Amino acid sequence: MWHGEPVGLLLVGPTDRRRFAAAHDERVIATLTPYIADAAHAVRLTAALQRSRERILTAREEERRRLRRDLHDGLGQSLTGMAMSINTARLAMRNAPERAERLLADLRAGMDAVSGDIRQLVYGLRPPALDELGLAGAVEELAGMPVEVCGDLGGLPAAVEVAAYRIVQEALTNARKHSGATRIAIALQRETCLRVTITDDGAGIPPDARAGVGLTSMRERAAELGGTCVVREAEGGGTLVEAELPL
Repeated sequence: MWHGEPVGLLLVGPTDRRRFAAAHDERVIATLTPYIADAAHAVRLTAALQRSRERILTAREEERRRLRRDLHDGLGQSLTGMAMSINTARLAMRNAPERAERLLADLRAGMDAVSGDIRQLVYGLRPPALDELGLAGAVEELAGMPVEVCGDLGGLPAAVEVAAYRIVQEALTNARKHSGATRIAIALQRETCLRVTITDDGAGIPPDARAGVGLTSMRERAAELGGTCVVREAEGGGTLVEAELPL
């Protein structure tokens, strides 16, 4: 056991003449067990860290592939079609001005659609509200409620701002859609790290709950920066999400 958590099963084989009999002494085993538990826990942490890094790298490459596909199949094709419409309109300007007018009107509508696609891509990379309002203002706009702020949140690394914003976004989604919460509190505290806390009064975490995509995503966003994200039951009921992001 490691701090009350089972981390492995210790098997002690039978002794014989060729083995060290004292190793089967209960006092020796009791003395060695805490050190064995530390080693087992370290091995488990190392394996979990490796799996987390692999998931992060896989998610990053999948996101790059999605962006490449969206840019090529979406924006690329739209811009090519718009260029052809411009050429057709230029040819029709003298002989068929009405047709040129229709082509230009369609071109204008196509430009609005492309602008919307670009905004969606930009928002997927970094929410514009972070640059316009700062982290605290962006989180308040996202949550629709005041946010408790402790410390100066100016000058935060861009990756930390995005991770904090996405963690709050996912925690709010879970609280509102799945837990039935009526009260949610958000706190941002800057010390040696950025601590993000989201507390709700919802149904809490079921005992047999398994981590879904949302919870895994929050943990991986924190782990990618070398931080942690813990989701547990709050005092008095509900759920507490607490993330610590190094600066």
